[in-house]
Order: sequence, then structure tokens, then C-alpha cells
Amino acid sequence: MSFAKVYSAQVNLLLGQIVTIEVDLSKGMHTFNVVGLPDKAVDESKDRVSGAIKNSGFKSPKAKNQKIIVSLSPADLKKEGPFFDLAIALAYMLASSYVKFDPEKKIFLGELGLDGTLRRIRGALPLVMEAKRAGYEEIYLPKENAVEAALVEGIKIFGASSLKEVVDHIDIISSKINGKVNKKISVQRKTEINYKKENKGLDFSDVKGQEGAKRGLEIAAAGGHNIAMYGPPGTGKTMLARAFSGLLPDLVLDEVLEITGIHSVAGASQGELISSPPFRSPHHTSSYVSIIGGGTYPKPGEVTLAHRGVLFLDEFPEFEKRVIESLRQPLEDNIVSISRAKGTATFPSNFILVAAMNPCPCGNAGNKQKACICRPFDLDRYKRKLSGPIMDRIDLWVSVGNVDYKKLGEIGDGEKSEWIKKRVMNAREIQKKRFVKYDRKITTNSEMNVKDLANIVKLNDDVRNLLDDSAERLALSARAYHRVIKIARTIADLENSEEVNSNHILEAIQYRPKVNS
Repeated sequence: MSFAKVYSAQVNLLLGQIVTIEVDLSKGMHTFNVVGLPDKAVDESKDRVSGAIKNSGFKSPKAKNQKIIVSLSPADLKKEGPFFDLAIALAYMLASSYVKFDPEKKIFLGELGLDGTLRRIRGALPLVMEAKRAGYEEIYLPKENAVEAALVEGIKIFGASSLKEVVDHIDIISSKINGKVNKKISVQRKTEINYKKENKGLDFSDVKGQEGAKRGLEIAAAGGHNIAMYGPPGTGKTMLARAFSGLLPDLVLDEVLEITGIHSVAGASQGELISSPPFRSPHHTSSYVSIIGGGTYPKPGEVTLAHRGVLFLDEFPEFEKRVIESLRQPLEDNIVSISRAKGTATFPSNFILVAAMNPCPCGNAGNKQKACICRPFDLDRYKRKLSGPIMDRIDLWVSVGNVDYKKLGEIGDGEKSEWIKKRVMNAREIQKKRFVKYDRKITTNSEMNVKDLANIVKLNDDVRNLLDDSAERLALSARAYHRVIKIARTIADLENSEEVNSNHILEAIQYRPKVNS
């Protein structure tokens, strides 16, 4: 046999793409060519494959005078990464009659070491999901990816540590010699997922005082609202932000699959399951591409890695202005679109933004204990770093002031995160039932559009008049006006109130931007 066809796959944005590996052998001086738009990593696979085959006990492709052509199709798709090493090796061995097996309905994934070992790849979960969708029945991949891959029901998962293990399993000739098929690389799929609770070491009870900020964060968690905290340095803004993710509801299985797939594609996980809401905290010197995503072949950034979790931006105004302004689309639409000459990529970015900032460059503006030393020019430039559209898109603005020293020394614990989380969960359940009633496929109040506000959130005349008068006095934009209604609805849900009352509107209005006052 001088021709063989085997199937593999690669990551294309956040999805899988099936790739067909064809190998043709013919007589002549030795050549080994890979065609089908391979990148450098794919082109170098011919050396990895040759070494792996030789060190697995077979004759190296380089030891024969023959022309070897490896074709990767579809030919117009750029092939990236080491996904195809195992498939290329098996296709060559099948064409050379070293092994004999039926490659149909099977997918082979994995990077090969020169000694034949299989190494972990990124994006295993979306690749397995695509293989199942395309009708494949078996998938072979490195052991390190097996647990992640086994989340997908309806397809057989085989995790192997070497090329030799895969060959021993699939080669029907060696199976007959040995008397039985090697089953040691099969993976037993678990019927339940053991959800790993991340212990970030911070609880709301660890933060002394700051009851106003804690209330704002509780509302943000209950309704999925974006929040900004401002105040002098050292008042607990970062501690509150890090404890905030402990208030969010646990992820359901579909969300675990989605988020684990995203992190796997981005190479941000080591094969473990992402079973709790992600918390991303990039440094303020991070580049535009690292935050938003992009590159020649667009890859997800921090706004996508924070999907269904928290994006914490400490020292918010110190981020590059281009980065801050680029948050407009994800904050409004829960997606981010990246356009390049080769096409447009759209990534999910439904996160809760938690921003922390000082009131001025020195941090002491409005501080009764310390004098501000900033020049008027510095203050003016600092204020201009946050544009009106960005401030409008942040639902809640809370002040985090200095705490009395006596309160810092108190031994008694405050309200624990688990107690607050119970109220958040109850409010989320109320919202879920309401949206099901109105046949809306959203889960939090922050996701409501203008039509939802008109149909779902009913305000009586007194409450509407109060809102209109307040909006006129504060010169609220139309977006801010609607966000006040959403926040008021969340506050009402926390109180188990079916109606949005005047006190809910008044509290919601208090959270509009006052950072520059």
C-alpha cells in the first residue's frame, strides 16, 4: 500500500476544524514534503514524526529512498500547531504497511516527541466537540488531555502516552498476535464532574468596614452589573474585588464546557476543568491585543478569558486609553469583534467588570487625612482618561473611603461571603424564573434590552415620575436612565419585592458616577 488517509483536527478561533491527512509514497530519491498551507510548526513535524517512528521500533521514513508527500486538507485553511504529528505518523505507517487498521470514524491528535511520547495539546475540548458533531466515533489524544476530552458524551476517548501505545491498540495484526486488543489506553468517562472550588483566600468578612462598597458589590453580583470602586490607596478596593468572585453562582455543566474550551484554546489552562467563575486580573501595562484579543490569526484576550466571570482592572485609568475605549463593545454587547485582513472573529465576552481607581494620581483628592499634591494639569489629565461613554457603561460607582483605625482592630468578623452569596443566588433564581416566563434567553437583569425594560419591568406612575425628575436634574443619558432601572430591579429582587419601588430607584441613582465631584 502506498497511499493512506487519516483524520485529525485543529483549533480555528474557538471552534474545532476537521483536517484530513493524506500520505502518498512513491519511488525516487528521498524527499519529505508537507503541503496544504502548513506553518513552521507543522512543517517541522516531518522531523518529529521520523524520530518518533524510529524510536518506536519501526524503520524511519528517512532510511528509505522514497518520495513522501503529506497533504493537509482543506488546502485553503492555514494549518497551525503540532496537532497533526500523531495523525501524520499513523498515516505514513499505514501507507508503509507497518500497521493495518480502519481509520474511518477516528480522529488522531497529539504532538510527538522524538522518543515517540505524546505531548499535551491546547484546545482538546472544542476539538472533541467538533469531532462528535461531524459524526466521528473515536478520538485518540495525549493522556494529559483525556480528562478534559471525556466531558463530551457520545464519543469514545482514548488517552495514550506514546505512539507505540496507540499502534498497539489499533493494529489488528499485532492484536491477533497478542491474542487481544490492548485496552489500557481507554478512558473511563465519569458520570459526574467533581467541581473544584477555588480558594482565593479572601472573604468579605476579612475586609473591615466599607459597608457601602460591599452593598454595591452584592448588587453587582446579583444582577451581573459592572462596578467601579474609587478611593484613596490602601482602603481595601483590591481585597474587595478579589473576594467578589466568591459571590457568583456556581457554573452549570454547559458553562464549564464553554469556559474550559475557551481557556484550553488560549493555552491558559493545563488540562484542568474550569469549574468556578474565572477571575482575570491583567496588569495596567498589558497591551491592547492581550486584553481585547487579536493577532494575525485572532486569538482570545482577557475579555474573553473572563467570560462568565470577573474582569478586574486595578488602577483603571492607568491602562492605555486605547484599551479602555475598546471595552465599549464588550460592555454593551457581551461580545468582542476583531477584524483583520484575513477575516473577522467574534468572541464571547459576557463578564462583570470590576474596576478600581484612585481619585487622582497621588490618591489623596478629597482625603480629609492627607493633602492632595497633584497639580491642576495632572488632575485634569487624569479625569480625561475615562471618557463619558465608558463611565456611562459602568452601572455602579461606589466610594471606598478611609476606615477608622478602631474598626481595623476589631476582632469580630463581619458578614461572610457565603451569607451574601445566598441572597445573590436567591435574586438570580427570581430573575431566571421571570425571564423564562417572558420567554427570554437571558439570565441577569444587566442583559435586558430596552424592549425588555418596557415589557418586563413595570413602574407605577409615582416611581416613573421620581425617576424622570431625577434623570432630568442629573442630566442622565438614555443609556444611564435605562441602567438605573436595571439596577433598581436587581435591588428589588434582593429584597424579594415584585414591584420596583421609590426606595429602589433612589438607591440605584446613588450609584451613578460621582468620581469627578
